[in-house]
Amino acid sequence: MTEENQEYKKETIESFAGLFATFGQAVGDIFNDPELKKKAKEFAESASASANSLVDRLREDDVKEKFRDVGKAAEDFGKNVADCFKKEKQ
Repeated sequence: MTEENQEYKKETIESFAGLFATFGQAVGDIFNDPELKKKAKEFAESASASANSLVDRLREDDVKEKFRDVGKAAEDFGKNVADCFKKEKQ
């Protein structure tokens, strides 16, 4: 594997793990639940450990489609939350 590919793989793994760590921390803070934060951290660490195999599969069409689904779900959730804020202001 070239040095450039190794760097891409490392950055992707760190980004993937960071996504779950940030999400878990935020959700734990929102619910004010230390146990939830702990579980989210454990999941982020586990996902990070599995991310090596994920990076190798990112070029597969079914994996791309699943990530599109995840992105769409996150986008939909964000829009719903934004709509709630808009309704509160009115």
